[in-house]
Amino acid sequence: MKIAIVQMRSSEDKQENLKKSVEFIAEAAGKGAGLVCFPEFQMAFSPASQSAGQLAGIAETVKGSFVSTLSAAAKQNKIGVVATIYEKSDKPQHVYDTAVMINPSGTVTSVYRKLHLYDALGFKESAKLVPGKKIIRPAKTNAGNVGLMICYDLRFPEMSRILTVKGADLLVAPSGWVAGEMKEEHWQTMVKARAIENGSYVAAPAQVGNIYCGRSMVVDPFGVVLVDMGQREGVEAVEIDRARIKKIRQSLPLLKNRRTDIYDLST
Repeated sequence: MKIAIVQMRSSEDKQENLKKSVEFIAEAAGKGAGLVCFPEFQMAFSPASQSAGQLAGIAETVKGSFVSTLSAAAKQNKIGVVATIYEKSDKPQHVYDTAVMINPSGTVTSVYRKLHLYDALGFKESAKLVPGKKIIRPAKTNAGNVGLMICYDLRFPEMSRILTVKGADLLVAPSGWVAGEMKEEHWQTMVKARAIENGSYVAAPAQVGNIYCGRSMVVDPFGVVLVDMGQREGVEAVEIDRARIKKIRQSLPLLKNRRTDIYDLST
């Protein structure tokens, strides 16, 4: 099975980004991918000068036109899609940072709201965003059981382990990784670590340009980097092998060797 990741530079124009996204879905399908994964902030770039109210003004529900258009494109191209939106919330002038899983029939099968907000290294996402409240059970797809995370979630290894214990063999982490001192090194290290420690593929599509460092990656269960897109905007497709997951987990049985009599992250 091939999966594709999209590295894109989202503008502040939601409709422009939607049009570009539909084109990327068709391109990924044309490369033979069964699943295409978009980065965080796919809907729009939110500059520091944009107020929380202005951002809330472009947010939609999961049933809104942004997701509906992507669902139609998924169905037309017979491809699964992991997309991201700013989702309306009940908190005034705050939105969820949300990832949605769309199957090749165009149906939304999973909705994940980012748990860990990036209030670190000079940023304060909680000024505009509201955190989600739960980890979403991995979704069954033709590419495997997909566990969803978003960006800063990668810095919290408990989350990827819980998703793996619940059945994930492909972790997808849409990201907008802010550039800065040691940031690319952190990014590469953690994407690879989450793959190695769980014996899972990790697909990490990312934003490029604006304030972001790019470097969208796909890493295999043994830590082999299959894709690193550098600073290139576009689509990259790669073959993933579910048999390799089984082989790696047998030869490096990290999940089996856990001391669950001492600690338990299965909740």
